[in-house]
Amino acid sequence: MSSEPWSRRRVIGAAAGALALALSGCSGESAPVRRLRIATGPEGGPYNAFGQALARAVAASGIPLEVVPVSTSASVDNLRRLEDGSADLAPAMADVAEDAALGRERFARPAAVTALARIYVNHTHLLVPADGPVRAVDQLAGRPVAVGAAGSGVQVVARRVLAAAGLGEGPSQAHERQLGLSESVEALRHGTVDALFWSGGVPTPALSRLAGELPLRFLPLDGYVGVLRARYGPVYTAVTLPASAYGLTEPVGTIGVGNYLLARDDVPTSAARALLRVVFDRRHDRRHDLLREVTAGARLEPRFAVSTGKVPLHPGAVAYYRSVYG
Repeated sequence: MSSEPWSRRRVIGAAAGALALALSGCSGESAPVRRLRIATGPEGGPYNAFGQALARAVAASGIPLEVVPVSTSASVDNLRRLEDGSADLAPAMADVAEDAALGRERFARPAAVTALARIYVNHTHLLVPADGPVRAVDQLAGRPVAVGAAGSGVQVVARRVLAAAGLGEGPSQAHERQLGLSESVEALRHGTVDALFWSGGVPTPALSRLAGELPLRFLPLDGYVGVLRARYGPVYTAVTLPASAYGLTEPVGTIGVGNYLLARDDVPTSAARALLRVVFDRRHDRRHDLLREVTAGARLEPRFAVSTGKVPLHPGAVAYYRSVYG
């Protein structure tokens, strides 16, 4: 674990004792139940699955918190809801979260958003029919491409990849179709789009089912990691779709993007710390259960959770990680 994230703890280190006292009041039997709304994503999607699993885990823990999932369009929409106060918690892709924290691109000013944890890594998928003519990103010029639903993080990374390939505007522009995952799968199946972008866990069940019905080619995207990092920073990394996924004959290099569990900065420190104690509860193995329907074989790990880039950690998160690491 690098020392950089821990520079933040010095900022609020003097408040650690007060945070511990605040948390102790959260566990009494007479404590009122605090209700936290978590913006998730569309029903059937990975963020929705995570939000529902987190709500169940909190309910089973007996702490005086209630987590209420709210269906959304995913990352961008989630940040908007945190910003306007209609949600208290949200998962979001790291690139979108940094845009919000910095007041960049879609966000006119820095949003009052903090991170509770880095929870897992998305793999960017770009699928085309195996028997079609497209074998590289630049061959999508002038073709219809499913780039994710409006308000999703998929759309953000898809547009950045297309721009890096010279297909974001002008005569070579790819024709974007704003479609959610299920609609994208149907469009590729029926030939109304020539390619499908998706950012999620591996394997994504909807894509596994499609690969069982239709021969697919997964285009390599790792060649664009350097360009994206140069412009947007280390939120983008090189990762691999393993050969065991989707019946691939060999691994495919692609773009990884972290996912953060975010909170408004006015969520009480005691609530944030108590929530993380549930998330990382080793006794009930919730670290695995929370991601069971999100990405295969993954588990939440506190030692990676503090790596939230330019999104500041919530004071309650700092208090929790201090309690774990001293």
